Amino acid sequence: MSPLLKIDQLVAGYGNIEALHGISMEVKAGEVVAVLGANGAGKTTLLRAISGMIKPKSGSVEIEGQNVAGQKAHKVLKHGIAHVAEGREIFQRLTVEDNLRLGAFIHQKGKLSGSELDMVIELFPRLAERRTQIAGTLSGGEQQMLAIGRALLSKPKIMLLDEPSMGLAPIIVGTIFSTLEKVVAETALTVLVVEQNAQAALDLASRGYLLESGLVVEAGDSQSLNTSAIEAAYLGTDTH
Repeated sequence: MSPLLKIDQLVAGYGNIEALHGISMEVKAGEVVAVLGANGAGKTTLLRAISGMIKPKSGSVEIEGQNVAGQKAHKVLKHGIAHVAEGREIFQRLTVEDNLRLGAFIHQKGKLSGSELDMVIELFPRLAERRTQIAGTLSGGEQQMLAIGRALLSKPKIMLLDEPSMGLAPIIVGTIFSTLEKVVAETALTVLVVEQNAQAALDLASRGYLLESGLVVEAGDSQSLNTSAIEAAYLGTDTH
């Protein structure tokens, strides 16, 4: 089976600073794949290059065989890539429901059906209580739930999640990851997740890639991914 997402020799960065030095990886339909690594490894840059938030210097990003590298973010979204960015990036001054409607805009001009809204509310019941609340007044965990719910309503082929646990209490992190597990189990959603919490990411994912200084240094299934290599990348220890 051809991969849903295929990245080949991707080089990207900011100005003269190169953060990715030829990254190659793939994600098959229905898979959850984790991207691990310490701060500065290039994880966020990778997701931003995939989703069109930055333009790669070279290499390809193929979604179902079509190269979208270098396209603007709104065009990449139409190919079925939804990006839940680091820091949530919800529309702070809009209500929870209006944020969700914007998720549906790409495929039905914001006309959010009751069944679609019910699906998100069922996944994140707390949003039902906050439906008319201004999004900027939500807690960090509630904002993350809203960002994920909004992305789901764009009906993505693949969801990119950038640090979904960042700044959240452990109990909220557990709720979000258990909800993601439910979504994946019920919808076969394809997910590429960047996460500092390596254990949480590997519990959710079937496979993982370990990045270090803009390069893939380790790859494998979640159970066999080299623990010592992960520790070395995060802690700066030497395993050799």
